[in-house]
Amino acid sequence: MGAGHAHRLHRPGDSPVHTLPPHCKLVAVLCFVLVVVATPRAAVWAFALYAALLAAVAAVARVPGSTLARRLLIEVPFVAFALLLPFVVPGERTTVLGVPLSVPGLWGAWNIVAKATLGVAASALLAATTEPRALLLGLRRLGLPPLLTQIASFMIRYGDVVADEMRRMSIARRSRGFEARGVRQWGVLATSAGALFIRSYERGERVHLAMVSRGYTGEMPVIDRVTATRTQWAHAAALPVTALAVCVLGRTL
Repeated sequence: MGAGHAHRLHRPGDSPVHTLPPHCKLVAVLCFVLVVVATPRAAVWAFALYAALLAAVAAVARVPGSTLARRLLIEVPFVAFALLLPFVVPGERTTVLGVPLSVPGLWGAWNIVAKATLGVAASALLAATTEPRALLLGLRRLGLPPLLTQIASFMIRYGDVVADEMRRMSIARRSRGFEARGVRQWGVLATSAGALFIRSYERGERVHLAMVSRGYTGEMPVIDRVTATRTQWAHAAALPVTALAVCVLGRTL
């Protein structure tokens, strides 16, 4: 975990959010998401305030709204599922634009979309302001087992390598006139997937042997020791504490 690794989700910068220790940001995002989940779905105004809080964090971190919006597209499958609820959930019915919809289904759809969007946005901001390597160091600092952090580290390091291998295999297939037009071509794709697995497995063996030859004993050395001051913890706690105040108001009003 000593070498750096650039990732397209990270946006380098020197904003106050970027400079916070990674474990502080991890705890802040986790607490914020828990507060959002605990908020009653009927407190619509509370979710608007949560969105405003995230927008303020994005402004401080200098993360463009367009970038954040593109990264929210990952939740499209969940939104598609939520849009079906008003049609399939039984209960009281109401009419919207001439279409009969379920009232419990509408509330359920709103609950999923609002909370999922806020959670994904918070995670996107965390990824945009924190390097993957720093996130792993933060997880290690929070007590995550070393084996899990090593697995995550290798996934980050070699995910792009495997993706490049897939791209080269795709180019090789197309250069030989292959086009995936239907079921008949699935056999070729399955063979390619098997070959990719074998190559990745063999690469992993070579990497492991190289690490053992350099003194690897089952635990990666940690070069940077991340620490946090009380002031940094206070700055990181501003988001979840403010969100908690909004949640308490949402439950009492």
